[in-house]
Amino acid sequence: MCEDNQTEVTMFLLLGFQGLYEYKILLFIVFLLSYIVILNGNLVLIVLVSTSDHLKIPMFIFLKHLAVSDVLITSTIIPMMLDIILRDEKEVSFCSCMIQLYMFSNFGFVQGFLIAVMSYDRYLAICNPMRYNSIMVPHVCLKMIVGCWILVFIASSEVIIVFQLQFCGLNYIDHYFCDLIPIVELSSSDTSILFLVDFVMTILMGVIPFSLIIITYIIIFFTILNISSNSGRKKTFSTCSSHLATVCAYYGTIITVYMAPSDESFFNLNKFRSLLYIVVTPMMNPIIYSLRNHEIRRTLQKIIVNIQIQVKTK
Repeated sequence: MCEDNQTEVTMFLLLGFQGLYEYKILLFIVFLLSYIVILNGNLVLIVLVSTSDHLKIPMFIFLKHLAVSDVLITSTIIPMMLDIILRDEKEVSFCSCMIQLYMFSNFGFVQGFLIAVMSYDRYLAICNPMRYNSIMVPHVCLKMIVGCWILVFIASSEVIIVFQLQFCGLNYIDHYFCDLIPIVELSSSDTSILFLVDFVMTILMGVIPFSLIIITYIIIFFTILNISSNSGRKKTFSTCSSHLATVCAYYGTIITVYMAPSDESFFNLNKFRSLLYIVVTPMMNPIIYSLRNHEIRRTLQKIIVNIQIQVKTK
């Protein structure tokens, strides 16, 4: 129970980008355009893979679901962020805040698992090509994808614990969305169990997939080194270069945001660092694959040419 001189918190006040109010129109335009680019880029990837028969191979199927998770994670955060920028701040109900935290956490973990599955796909393609087609059959790929989504949504128990915490008195969050650490800092309850669960979840949902990616790429690296010709090494490396860039972008931003000292200046800086995985990474993935993969480029060029022909014939 809250003390007599404190009221129980039922609403959180998100403060957004304090000190940047005079630039709010510029911020709104930049983030709105970024959101449009993210939606268009990822939706184009989803449509291309869904409609083009020659793109319906495991790597691109996994990429399609990675694009879906990019769209979902940005759509969970950016529309509210745009509203906060215009209003300067925004009140959010406790339940709405918990739902946003739950969805944001889950979509982020799904991305990590999908990237790990994609690294296993690259491992098979490079290190065990003779068995690739027999292992990565459509129903196996579907099971991997469904498993990634189900495992994350079942295992994510942090929000359940946060929902049971008590919040009294202060209700303002110096952020533009309901992130875990700023919310927990406001709680008047014992959070030791939550941090223990958070540690376990970080190991299961973050460290283990990342370790699998590191192991597969170590094996891939030595396999490429054993190729005798330079052209063969370059050709083999090119098959995993796009995915490796995605790995660096995803985990690079996560490490940049969360592997930092937990002090007040960190929280203020973390608010801007969070933009890396909310805005930058989802925007980079379509660019990485469209620029690095000739099949994506070729399919997109064919569609554009067909559209131009249809327009001219009308």
